[in-house]
Amino acid sequence: MAGKDVPVSPLAPKRQPKVPPVPGVRFATAEAGIKYKGRTDVWLALLDEGTQVAGVFTRSKCPSAPVDWCRENLKQGSARAVVVNSGNANAFTGLKGRETVALTAKIASRAAGCKPQEVFIASTGVIGEPLDATKFEGVLEECAKRVADGPWIDAARAIMTTDTFPKALSRKAKIDGHEVVLAGIAKGAGMIAPDMATMLSFVFTDAPIAAPVLQALLSKG
Repeated sequence: MAGKDVPVSPLAPKRQPKVPPVPGVRFATAEAGIKYKGRTDVWLALLDEGTQVAGVFTRSKCPSAPVDWCRENLKQGSARAVVVNSGNANAFTGLKGRETVALTAKIASRAAGCKPQEVFIASTGVIGEPLDATKFEGVLEECAKRVADGPWIDAARAIMTTDTFPKALSRKAKIDGHEVVLAGIAKGAGMIAPDMATMLSFVFTDAPIAAPVLQALLSKG
């Protein structure tokens, strides 16, 4: 998270947009003390059963443990929970990093009432330092008890690193006469190249779109 002496980007909106709830998506944030004290650094999103998922990832030859985990579980095309932490990227952490992801997914699955393979995980922050999965013990369970359909800006704030403002946006559209909602959050400041680099973005919709179609649309960009 940017320090207090860092000026806010001139691209920051004067007013944060109001992002409406997305049916089937509930979430909460918490302070786990991953790197700093006194700031939210964990975001847990719970998704209704049957939620379809798609994803694109870094092209780096050295992806982080969370990226490897998500790539593998993406094959099943469904998700029940998303866990994102800031402060530690869990990258270049070897076997320890993979063990951390597996344990985090296990903790989250208990909180969400799903299988570990239905949990998607992302981490952002310092590289090369082991991430202690026990920091999620109790935190994710507590989050699961108070999930709500907003505010999205809190979720965006929890995943910030060097950003100077939280990023959230939404749109509404009609498909065959039925209104659907699209809402998303992102983190990323200067780290957007090549291919979005360490930027993280999460977009949700209540549109009934099958995973293969979602993946094709997302991959096409």
